[in-house]
Amino acid sequence: MSELEKKISFVFPGQGSQSVGMLAQIADSNDVIKTTVATASEVLEFDLWQLMQEGPQESLSLTENAQPAILTASISLWRLWQQRGGQKPHLLAGHSLGEWSALVAAGVLAFEDAVKLVQKRGQYMQQAVPVGVGAMAAIIGLADELVESACAEVSGDEQVVPVNYNSPGQLVIAGHKLAVEKAIEVCKAKGAKRAMLLPVSAPFHTPLMKPAAESLAAHIRDTPFQAPSIPVIHNVGVVSESEPENIKQRLLEQIYSPVPWVACVNALSNSCTTFIECGPGKVLAGLNRRINKSLVSFSIEDEEAFETALKQCS
Repeated sequence: MSELEKKISFVFPGQGSQSVGMLAQIADSNDVIKTTVATASEVLEFDLWQLMQEGPQESLSLTENAQPAILTASISLWRLWQQRGGQKPHLLAGHSLGEWSALVAAGVLAFEDAVKLVQKRGQYMQQAVPVGVGAMAAIIGLADELVESACAEVSGDEQVVPVNYNSPGQLVIAGHKLAVEKAIEVCKAKGAKRAMLLPVSAPFHTPLMKPAAESLAAHIRDTPFQAPSIPVIHNVGVVSESEPENIKQRLLEQIYSPVPWVACVNALSNSCTTFIECGPGKVLAGLNRRINKSLVSFSIEDEEAFETALKQCS
């Protein structure tokens, strides 16, 4: 086994990975899962486990609920990995919201503080643009540069920009609803296999989100951050930071900047080719396969998958 194969990266999922019933199976035999969720419930002042298990899905998917729920699920699995003596990762990264989970895992900020902040992050992101004004769409099967040119073509007073570079041939765009709809038509004309609106309530990772970053800034400023114990590759700049103040700035910029996930995965794969997706769902493992077929990815959301990953990475 090469040095690249021996080392592992942990990647943490973002919004959209939540589902009613998540972690139920693995929580039954692992107290650390429910203990972590109970801590988050105290911070949030509502029963997060009940929401995760009983929904309804509409409530769980509200941005201000989905963000703390995914962070909490991810950190509970991270704690279980540590509890069971899993290998320490060489690098960490997270997709959008997932970057917060990565920073908690790296010891940059306390879990309780992160839960509080991502709930605020969700609230401010929702408030930044009134419902119905913004939109997001997935463009499938079209080269990035053609999607970028389509966005540039239709943007005027109302804007649309590429926001999530998820994998080759899968790019999410966002902005004002009318501009997004126009860009969908242009992308179809340019040969996109599919182009469709996504069921989200705000245009995340666009300049329209700057008010959310401004509102969150005061809360982040007052929260203690430490240097990371494990390097985290940030979405903004695709670099790792050791200075707490620089990390805070990257998190704020991330709210209104694109997520270059392909570049993040490529940066991680320069150092290791085995990835653990630490959180609910298997979205990132699927993206990894499309980004680089030589990568080995494990998801650890249920007991059997967790055990497999532990054995393969020991």
